[in-house]
Amino acid sequence: MTAKMNCAPVVAIDGPSGSGKGTIALAVARQLGWHYLDSGALYRVIGYVAAKNNINLEDETELIGLADNLDIEFRNGSVWLCGEQIGDEIRTEEAGKRASMVAPIRSVREKLLIWQRSRAQSPGLVADGRDMGSVVFPNATCKIFLTAGAEARAQRRFRQLRDKGFDVNISQLFKEISERDARDANRVISPLKPAEDAVMLDTTNLNIEVVVSQVMTLVRSAIKQMT
Repeated sequence: MTAKMNCAPVVAIDGPSGSGKGTIALAVARQLGWHYLDSGALYRVIGYVAAKNNINLEDETELIGLADNLDIEFRNGSVWLCGEQIGDEIRTEEAGKRASMVAPIRSVREKLLIWQRSRAQSPGLVADGRDMGSVVFPNATCKIFLTAGAEARAQRRFRQLRDKGFDVNISQLFKEISERDARDANRVISPLKPAEDAVMLDTTNLNIEVVVSQVMTLVRSAIKQMT
């Protein structure tokens, strides 16, 4: 099966963990009235389901089966698996670790590539991840790569997890984020890096409202150039 490219416009927002790409992408999708894709959630879900079913994350055949039968939806900022809402279960640092172990497996990525590209439907799609602009949607209407210092990203994750009731340690979060950065940047398959034509935006000292405003300006300009 080949991965078909649809004709609907796509905004690709990439960046490392904690850069704010998920929050920004969802806000942009809502303002545009477009569909939203959280690609990282796909790998987190596969890791989550694998853990629930005692599937070894090195068992490629089993993981391909999970990817091939993925029943996942994004509704109103929430992730739904097989018709049931899941949230905090896939947002922990442990879930992130499992996701980064699943992500380098080529066969799993190929299965998910097909699924992701099928989400590019009218009126448009806002997709966030690590290779949306470089691999999944190379012809995206607008490509943005968000960055932020590791310390700032650790602080964001600390506040986010603390607000959800998790017991977290800021030093441990910084260590885990730095390690994940290294894994994502150095993996052979779809490493974390901006697309050549992506606009770089450092969010270290910017609040959400400012980043959304800047991204919307870039998106509107890109859409205008299409017409």
